[in-house]
Amino acid sequence: MDQAAKTSGRDGSRVRALVIEDEVVTRDLLTTLLATEFEVSSAASAAEARRRIGEDQPRVVLLDLNLTDGDGLALAREVCGRPGIGTIMVTARSDEIDRIVGLEVGADDYITKPFNPRELLARVRALLRRMQASQTIESTVEGVLRFDGWTLDVGGRSLRNAAGHEVHMTRAEFDLLATLASRLGRVQTRYQLLGAVAGRGADPFDRTIDVLVGRVRRKIESDPKAPRLIVTVPGYGYKIAASATG
Repeated sequence: MDQAAKTSGRDGSRVRALVIEDEVVTRDLLTTLLATEFEVSSAASAAEARRRIGEDQPRVVLLDLNLTDGDGLALAREVCGRPGIGTIMVTARSDEIDRIVGLEVGADDYITKPFNPRELLARVRALLRRMQASQTIESTVEGVLRFDGWTLDVGGRSLRNAAGHEVHMTRAEFDLLATLASRLGRVQTRYQLLGAVAGRGADPFDRTIDVLVGRVRRKIESDPKAPRLIVTVPGYGYKIAASATG
């Protein structure tokens, strides 16, 4: 796939990206960097960001957690809840707890300052590839996946429990569960799972998949602390232990 295909929409237009950053130098750097491949707009505050999202309909959002007029995490919860938007947090907060909290609210990726420009662009491209891959899966997979009373509609991107009630899932959570559910009983490594949900492999200290698994368990397990559906295979990865139904 050539570069244009990675950063262009289906109609050939350039993908829209939004940079939310209150520090002028960093905002200008990110905007200039992304403008080589994307149609870029920027916002210096949470209020301006909300307006830009409504007006510009960005496909990818790069969000700083430290904003002068509000908590970036609160804004991230809003952005990550919108379908069709990929979110990368770009922040000076390098503590693991901040990174995990960012992922908990539904961010697709997380990069800390100072960042390598080439790595940041690679992360954005990888996120777009993963989003495009999700669309391809949706268009080719027919029917639904059922296990232990749960119904996962891949095309409709919905999860329903045995009573028929829909359970909200972020895009990363859904992609993780869909990957495991399509391979019932088969172990998937953290590397394989991270490739499926984020378009990149895991390094030895990457806890992204563990965080996502924890989030999904809280939504589908009767006791997340003693999971029986998504089980850990020590030293390897995860699998769904339930049998397919229906």
